[in-house]
Amino acid sequence: MVPLNLSEVSEFRLLGFSEVSRLHPLLFAVLFSLYILTLMANMVIALIINGDNTLHTPMYFFLTQLSYLDICYLSVIVPKILENLMVGTIGISKTGCAMQMFLFLFFGVAECFLLAAMSFDRCVAICYPLHYIIIMNSKFCKSLVAGAYICGTAVGLVHTIVTFSLPFCGLAINHFFCEIQPLLELLCGNTSPNEIQVIVVAIFAIVSPFLLIIYSYIRIISTIFKMSSAESRQKAFSTCSSHLLVVTLFYGTASSMYLRPKSSYSASVDKLLSLSYTVVTPLLNPIIYSLRNEEMKGALRKRWKKTDFV
Repeated sequence: MVPLNLSEVSEFRLLGFSEVSRLHPLLFAVLFSLYILTLMANMVIALIINGDNTLHTPMYFFLTQLSYLDICYLSVIVPKILENLMVGTIGISKTGCAMQMFLFLFFGVAECFLLAAMSFDRCVAICYPLHYIIIMNSKFCKSLVAGAYICGTAVGLVHTIVTFSLPFCGLAINHFFCEIQPLLELLCGNTSPNEIQVIVVAIFAIVSPFLLIIYSYIRIISTIFKMSSAESRQKAFSTCSSHLLVVTLFYGTASSMYLRPKSSYSASVDKLLSLSYTVVTPLLNPIIYSLRNEEMKGALRKRWKKTDFV
């Protein structure tokens, strides 16, 4: 195919779920409902934490940031999916596509490092309880969050600039948003260097924080087993079980997407995986933290009683 002159390209076409067009009304109803529910759930979590002084601790500060990230992460992707389900194949400008890719990577990578910061917080709380307040002070917590955003910005810029500086041999993106893998499918010639770039950046953005999480939980589990009381062990484990479940959900889908070669790429499978980490995981996060955390449940009950009284 003859390479397209990128300077003349005005827009790409998002094919979305064109292979199941008959199911578009049902998919629209389901995704729209999940989108509204997820926005409400994460907003409630953030409002509850900000409005309850007993929850103004490092763990809940990170949880609030996670809710903000999930809201933004979801809002970058889902509106285009809903538009696609309403009208079929839709166009997205070159600038809009680049911006969507950048924001998607920015929020996704920032969440990876935020989850690592949350695991470090639990490690300090369980392994060094007497020094917890000193180590996890407000300035340090804000620095960890800022570091997560800086890493997200760096990865997003590198991927976006490199990808959109290359010639394309097609404009039809077989996906519902400007995802990396389907865009690589449109590049001309040998894309092996770009695949290697994706894997290298994924190792930094996904594997590095994951290794930090693994190390933190090795220290946590080791400390828990050394506790003499079964009640103390149960209490310690319950404080990090929610985070561990969220990490498993997020990293399970993310690693299956990016830590594999282009030869194993499947558009249908990747669309399903993308839906799981762009729609399902942001919905499950507040549910998991609400149902498995006694302090959160107490704060929710307290807020409900005040609302009911008013």
